[in-house]
Amino acid sequence: MGLSRSVCASLSSPLHLLHHHHHHHYHPISSSSTLLRLPTPSPFLSYPLKSPILSPFPLLSSSITTPQSSFSSSSSPAMEAPPEGYRRNVGICLINDSKKIFAASRLDIPDSWQMPQGGVDEGEDPRSAAIRELREETGVSSAEILAEVPHWLTYDFPPKVREKLRHQWGGDWKGQAQKWFLFKFTGKDEEINLLGDGTEKAEFGEWSWLSAEQTIDLAVDFKKPVYKEVLAFFAPYLQ
Repeated sequence: MGLSRSVCASLSSPLHLLHHHHHHHYHPISSSSTLLRLPTPSPFLSYPLKSPILSPFPLLSSSITTPQSSFSSSSSPAMEAPPEGYRRNVGICLINDSKKIFAASRLDIPDSWQMPQGGVDEGEDPRSAAIRELREETGVSSAEILAEVPHWLTYDFPPKVREKLRHQWGGDWKGQAQKWFLFKFTGKDEEINLLGDGTEKAEFGEWSWLSAEQTIDLAVDFKKPVYKEVLAFFAPYLQ
């Protein structure tokens, strides 16, 4: 899709991320003949999906920039402790020039779509974790941080999910406490790669640019309240 690009003069110098491994990447492209049928009745009947094809060109550049005013200080809400018993996590709302939101279908939960998210490592700043998780899950490094929700948002795991993750993570968490960031995608769709940067196992099968309503509608039920709050907070950027 041909998208116009602009450069903001107030941006800080790029944050240099880890180098990508030089290997072939899969990336999705628009397919006018492929439509997603929603699993439940919805006012949104269908919309185009992307289909992965083999690309011979590895991602060559990597830079995510943030406006100076949005950097966190040691006393900012980003550094406050999340509620006890909840795993620290970051969520990423990535939007394009058309103010649509990136979402992808989970391989482990049928018919469930979500925005990128991931755990925060010990001693890791949430902002750095968000940049890392975006790259690991989507291959995207051409992005700018526009805003962040200034407090932690939590959701509880359903019992079956909690039990599954207790074995997977080796710890028993009530749910996740998330710090959410709004990113503006400044690259081209060909950069998006659901194999990520090759450092983590792929979590997603397909991806698309969605409206806020579609993003909430396709989310797994226990995440919907947080999604509604996040997208309400970022609504001024989605108009």
